[in-house]
This record gives sequence, C-alpha cells and structure tokens, in this order.
Amino acid sequence: MEEYILNEDIKVMCITAESFPNGVLAAHQKLHALFPLDKQRKYFGISRPNEKREIIYKAAVEEITDGEAEKFGIEAFTIKKGIFISELVPDFMKDVSQIGKTFEKLLNQSNIDPNGYCLEMYINETDVRLMVGIKK
Repeated sequence: MEEYILNEDIKVMCITAESFPNGVLAAHQKLHALFPLDKQRKYFGISRPNEKREIIYKAAVEEITDGEAEKFGIEAFTIKKGIFISELVPDFMKDVSQIGKTFEKLLNQSNIDPNGYCLEMYINETDVRLMVGIKK
C-alpha cells in the first residue's frame, strides 16, 4: 500500500451499474460503446454504499471537453483531488476478485475518509490502481 496524490479534480462522465457486482461489466461496456478506449481519456470505476448499505457503482470516463456529459445525456461527476491510500493491481483480468480483496484491505485502514469513495483508475487494459480517500 502507498499514498497516491491526485493533484487536480477530474471531471468525469458516468454510467451507473444496475446492480453490484453483477451490473459492473455491463456499465463499463455501455460506457466503452460511447467512448472507445482512447489514450486521451482516463477510465475509472467509482463506488460507495448508499443509505441502505448497497454498493452504488459508476463506470466513468474523463471528460475532455466541457459539456460532454450533457451532450451525451449522461451523469457528470467530479473526482476530487486529494490524498488516497492505494495499491496497484497488475493484470487484474486474470483474477477480478483481486479488486474486491484489495479494496477490503484499503477500507480497513484507520484513516480513510468516511465521506469518500472507492476509486478504480485504469492505467491501461490490464492494470488498475485502486484508491480510497484518506482524511486530511
């Protein structure tokens, strides 16, 4: 585990999964149909529990032109800059369950931000950086 700093807010466009974890792949597929893999954009997964303790998951892509979310009629969200506790998961598709196990480990840290979210930042098609915000 290591600290990872996002120096700037990142505006993203999101598609919310119909359920978690079963709807996650479909949300990413829908997002990639609108925004095929592109070196200009970063891709993310954002999740946090709601009031009923159900996980709400959003597949997200970086907005590179102001107003893109409105143009495509999808939800806009801002990933806030800050300090995160993080871990890189190489070749995550070999065993997707690594993502949940790694988030469990990150969420067990004593200094996580209770108002934060779990963030997946896809480095490329095989590697993902998992992050959880920590208290300032």
